[in-house]
Order: sequence, then C-alpha cells, then structure tokens
Amino acid sequence: MNNIHIPPVVKNLLIINVLFFAAKYVFESKGIELGFYLGAFYFDSPLFKIWQPITYMFMHGGFTHILFNMFALYTFGSVLEAHWGAKRFINFYLITGLGALALQWGVQAFEVYQITGSAINPDAVTIDLYKGMSSLNLTGISPEQGQTLLGIYSGPMIGASGAIFGLLVAFGMLYPNAELYIMFIPVPVKAKYIIPVYILIELSLGVASVAGDSVAHYAHLGGALLGFILVKIWKDKNTFYDYYD
Repeated sequence: MNNIHIPPVVKNLLIINVLFFAAKYVFESKGIELGFYLGAFYFDSPLFKIWQPITYMFMHGGFTHILFNMFALYTFGSVLEAHWGAKRFINFYLITGLGALALQWGVQAFEVYQITGSAINPDAVTIDLYKGMSSLNLTGISPEQGQTLLGIYSGPMIGASGAIFGLLVAFGMLYPNAELYIMFIPVPVKAKYIIPVYILIELSLGVASVAGDSVAHYAHLGGALLGFILVKIWKDKNTFYDYYD
C-alpha cells in the first residue's frame, strides 16, 4: 500500500466526496435529507439554490454510486492530474461537472416547454418551500405530463458522474491505446474502442427515456461533451505541458 500514489487534487476530491457521503447518513439519521439542500434542482424550481451547481457533484445516492465514481476518479483522474498538473485538472473536473448540469437543465427546459409552452414559471407545478412538497394543477395536461413536471421541479440531481464521464473521454483521447479491463469482458479492450461504446449506450438510454430510470443520462453526456471540447481546445493550442505545478 505504501507504493500507491494519489495526486493531491484527486486525493482531496476523494476525501471531500467521502465526507459528504458520511454526512448524508448522519443527517438522515436526524431526519434531514442533505440531498434536498445540496443536490441540484432545476434552475426554475423554487428549491434551487446558488451553491447547488457545485455541491451536487459531491453528493451520492448510495454505496454503489459513490464506489464506482470514486474508483473511476482514482483510476483515470490520477493519470490525468499527473499529465496536466493540479491546476489544469481541477479546472477540467469542475467545468465538466458544470457542463453535465447545464445539458441536463437544457433537456429539462425543453421538456417543460413542450408540456406548458414555457421553460419557466409553469402554472402546472406548485411547490411548498418550507415543507418540500409539490402539487400539480392538471388543467390542460395529462397525468403523465404532470408526473414529468413534478419530477423535474422537485427532484434534485446528485453525483460526480458528469465529471467522471469527462475524465473518461479525456483519458480515451489522450491514451487511446491504453488497455482497460471491463467487467464481464475476459480480455483487455483499448480505451479508444470501449469509451465511445459507453458514450453511445448512455445516449441511447437518454433518448429511450425508460420508465423508472432515475439516472441523469444527459448529465453524463454533458460531462463527456465538455471533456471532449476542452481536450480538443487544449491540444490544438499545444498547452498540455504548461500546467505542471
């Protein structure tokens, strides 16, 4: 274990995520849902707060959720931080996390517009700020549309997955021939093959909109898209090696 090296930014991100995860359960034992305050609500929801676009990246729903995200952060983030340096890496991580939320908001705004004719202030949703409860005015909309609105306005997004997808894309672009071992696949697969397939799966799941699927697939795609754009910009400007600290 003494030979394991974790770069400083990755190490601090791991610690912060674990602390948030532990705090979540401590507060839940006292009847306080921390995700309600630190998860990211739709920008037009009265439950949205200015700090949520940052804090949502450090909240996770369950042990499996945080385990896979933190394993990916350690595995791919450590390589990228060593490549870029601490400053460039933390900028990349936060920007892709914000990009993930931005795309998710864009998709939600489109859904709200389709149902109500406006992306903001629809009369179909009423939220009690103090009780955290929502109600629907179903005049002119179907019960299914009402449930869609209710989910958008009263359901927070949590997790570092958007930023993690940004890391995956960056790793695949910078180290395309790196061989990765994937669960249920007995042989190593090069990053340039497996990561695009993973992105396409997320896209298909997002478009399919499977009932009961609570995963924010478009947030994953937003992180991946911002990751791709940033790597292309930085590579084209030939600034990769200017950020070793």
